[in-house]
Amino acid sequence: MQNHPPRWADRLLEFFCAPHLLEEVQGDLHERFQRQVGLFGIKIARRQYVLNVLSFIRPFALKRKPSPYPFTFLYSPSMLRNYLKVALRNLTKNAGYSAINIGGLAVGMAVAMMIGLWIYDELSYDKYHQNYSRLAQVMQKQTFNGRKGTQSAIPMPLEPELRAKYGTDFKHLAMATWQGDRILTYGETKITRSGNYMDVDMPRMLSLKMLKGNNEGLKELNSVLLSASTAKSLFGTADPMGKLMRIDNKLDVKVTGVYEDLPHNSQFRDLTFIAPWKLYVSSQKWVQRALDEGQWGNNSFQLFAQITDYADMGNLSAKIKNAKLDKVDKEEKKFKAEIFLHPMSDWHLRSNWEEGVQTGGFIQYVWLFAIVGLFVLLLACINFMNLSTARSEKRAKEVGIRKAVGSIRAQLINQFFSESFLVVIFAFLGAVLLTLAVLPLFNEITDKKMVFPWAEPVFWLLSVGFIVLTGVLAGSYPALYLSSFQPVKVLKGTFRAGRFASVPRQVLVVVQFTVSITLIIGTMIVYRQIQHTKDRPMGYDNNGLIMMQMMSPDFYGKFDLLRTELKNKGAIVEMAESSSPLTGVWSNNGGFEWKGKDPSLQAEFATIWVTHDFGKTVGWKFKEGRDFSRSFSTDTAAIVINEAAVKFMGLKNPLGTVVQWGQGKDAGHFTIVGIIKDMLMESPYEPVKQTIYLMNYENVNWMTMKLNPARSASESVAMIEATFKKHLPAAPFDYKFADQEFGKKFQSEERIGKLAAIFALLAVFISCLGLFGLASFVAEQRTKEIGVRKVLGASVFNLWGMLSKDFVVLVIISCLIAIPIAYYFLSDWLQDYKYHTEISWWIFVMATLGALAITLLTVSYQSIRAAMANPIKSLKSE
Repeated sequence: MQNHPPRWADRLLEFFCAPHLLEEVQGDLHERFQRQVGLFGIKIARRQYVLNVLSFIRPFALKRKPSPYPFTFLYSPSMLRNYLKVALRNLTKNAGYSAINIGGLAVGMAVAMMIGLWIYDELSYDKYHQNYSRLAQVMQKQTFNGRKGTQSAIPMPLEPELRAKYGTDFKHLAMATWQGDRILTYGETKITRSGNYMDVDMPRMLSLKMLKGNNEGLKELNSVLLSASTAKSLFGTADPMGKLMRIDNKLDVKVTGVYEDLPHNSQFRDLTFIAPWKLYVSSQKWVQRALDEGQWGNNSFQLFAQITDYADMGNLSAKIKNAKLDKVDKEEKKFKAEIFLHPMSDWHLRSNWEEGVQTGGFIQYVWLFAIVGLFVLLLACINFMNLSTARSEKRAKEVGIRKAVGSIRAQLINQFFSESFLVVIFAFLGAVLLTLAVLPLFNEITDKKMVFPWAEPVFWLLSVGFIVLTGVLAGSYPALYLSSFQPVKVLKGTFRAGRFASVPRQVLVVVQFTVSITLIIGTMIVYRQIQHTKDRPMGYDNNGLIMMQMMSPDFYGKFDLLRTELKNKGAIVEMAESSSPLTGVWSNNGGFEWKGKDPSLQAEFATIWVTHDFGKTVGWKFKEGRDFSRSFSTDTAAIVINEAAVKFMGLKNPLGTVVQWGQGKDAGHFTIVGIIKDMLMESPYEPVKQTIYLMNYENVNWMTMKLNPARSASESVAMIEATFKKHLPAAPFDYKFADQEFGKKFQSEERIGKLAAIFALLAVFISCLGLFGLASFVAEQRTKEIGVRKVLGASVFNLWGMLSKDFVVLVIISCLIAIPIAYYFLSDWLQDYKYHTEISWWIFVMATLGALAITLLTVSYQSIRAAMANPIKSLKSE
């Protein structure tokens, strides 16, 4: 073992000792140290050396003026210039490896940057509203047949109850309808826009930025507030203030304000107009009746709240828990209603509930992609470390010479860190350019409107931190490894990397491919889950079906006229009306009784009113019985139920069973005439709810038409549009294809699947870049060995196998690690869906074979190139 005093003690002496004394003092101390080693041993000598250094901390020995020599332990301007110059020379000298390093890091940093922008957008959801931390939606939990459900629909009497008993805790309470499309008309201009009826305090609660008027514009009964884009669509460049317009061709209102369009990352982003809640109540008889009669069982409305500045959201939520339970009758008490506040901060990311308990939500994907972004960046850093250490022998002599002429290890570490930071800075610039180029496409995939934050100081501070962190992460191992070479061995030519020198590189390659293969498996299972759900039996044929919401009174009373004319023209096969669209259930009701019903069973059904020929229009699939028919006048008291309803009711012979709905003189009696296969109308990931279909021509809101398959869809739609404009001139022709609307139910999962696929491909690309560089280095390192083997008769195939074998083994190890990790996490993810696929063994086999194929393709170019090289050239120096 080499005897030398503690290095830190030497550096301490250099730090405080006057320059004109340093050489003499240090020399004397070193001589004394060597004598003490011989007399007392190395441990005592080092301890005594430290005491001697500390004894020189005296006034006569301290620095009194700046040293005429630069302090080499830290950066100085001249040293920094030298570091950068050497770094640039090394980058240009090894252009191929530099391109792989910078390109891989740039891609990794661009991925991290885009994921960072996406996460920031998700976490800033709804923060546009100034009262973000004090706003909440009033929701309730109810127990049905032993299962606790959570819903945002509440009864109307709850608002005055909260105002009367807990008014001091609430700053504002605002009732609202459900946001939906409405017809807005001004003169000859007719547009369909999404909006809502809300209480007068809602604009203030949402802190709308008023461009014209003020946020008290809803105090007038017949008033409306418009978003800037809606005002422009209706009135062009004219001033909209005070202008009269109509909603749904029946309500005349005056424009009393214009507000700035709400941002894309707000739950109210589609709120393009707001009309007074009281106007809605006065225009809808059933709503007015719910108010007058105080119907606690009619859960059909929304209620928003802003708590006071001194109130605590959690405490107030617990305080109002029994606000409904204390007011309902005995029949309603069995549902055990619990009222609570759902904060705006949780609306977007934490809106999943299981048995009344919040179980997360979209926040899991935010964390998931944050981890993916870090791993992809880590893969790029691993490339840098691998290629830097792999080429260590190429730079061993440089390190030896530098140490021989006086460089200390700290200076060498600084040199390698300088190269690392230079690569990272170039990569960061490349990442910024890549992000700017890809951001529009990324916005389209993620359904965002993100912009590059040029003017955000926080972004640039984070970027500097990002560069420093990545530079240290990517450059730490090469700097510490290369600077540790011993100059004597290097310059004598006896330096060898050692049999285990490649182990760290192999471990890092395994880490890279473990991450990549895990992402590949995850992507395959996400897409399999989506396809599994898309292939789920729908119970009807949604091809060629178009739906139109009957938003105007003009629709009513003209059904027979429209149906007859469209069928005569050959535009449609059939047409019907219903109370709900094909892609949703708008009404759920209880109070049903039938013979043999368990008295403890709380019978709630999805209830949909339809007209004749609805089943024929949508293609109902009957298991038993028949459809509604004009041949049976008694069908006004008939019902059709689905398979889920038969199972729920426990009926062995359901046909002919009489179902009572309601009590006393208002009770209705309905006979089951048909059983249909479950019709998938709501979430494709959830079980179909028990449903009752009743015939009624009054309580309908949607028209559904089956296009004539003998004509093109565009031709049929054009004929339908002409007919509707002829008979309904005041209503815009606004239709939706049922299959397209149903497809929107997969948007969130498909978006996640696309993102996962993109990041998996980029992870594989980055891993392959590193693998390509390593394969190139290995082939170069073993050039002479390959030449000797070729002279001795080795074939190209043998040499290719020899060079590829080590990489294939590493990838197989990666697969063995990635498979259980992927299985564990994806099994847990699939449990979030009640209707889900199974994880099949062939997915892991396909991922493994794919990884092996990619590996062989990546390394084969360098392997075959080396194997086919002329051995004379590689051996001529021997």
